[in-house]
Amino acid sequence: MVKNDNYFMYKAIYEAYKTDNSGDVPVGCVIVRDGKIIARGHNTKEKNECACDHAEMNAIKKACKKMDSWRLTGCTMYVTLEPCPMCAGAIINSRLDKVVFGTHDMRYGALGGKIDLLKDNLEYSPVVESGVKEKECADLLKSFFKKLRVKERTKSNPII
Repeated sequence: MVKNDNYFMYKAIYEAYKTDNSGDVPVGCVIVRDGKIIARGHNTKEKNECACDHAEMNAIKKACKKMDSWRLTGCTMYVTLEPCPMCAGAIINSRLDKVVFGTHDMRYGALGGKIDLLKDNLEYSPVVESGVKEKECADLLKSFFKKLRVKERTKSNPII
């Protein structure tokens, strides 16, 4: 099997499914170095009741531990949803070489969706690629939010 952007994005999508039934938005992330996954993460914000527990942050922490360094040069992040400002800051600070994401986040995205933290020519900026497996990533989120709306409607209007 060829291990390309599509392959690793599917691995990130698989990671997103691990949020099932936790109430967390299904976002998954993998970090790759030399063609091998060195870290995985998915949202655990609701589960752990911690605003910092986004998929990217969880994966970055694991990758830093694996590399014995806060510098993740030579690594590529694959994430199903465009990173928010917090995660984009961590991506920049960890010196990731490249970020590949599936679908834009027009509400909170910080790599071009809502804002672009990289447009100011920071001293260090990763290469960014978007739209890899975009439909699959977007459908995962749409399905989650559809179920959430149905659940909320059922809760507020119980059938007697």
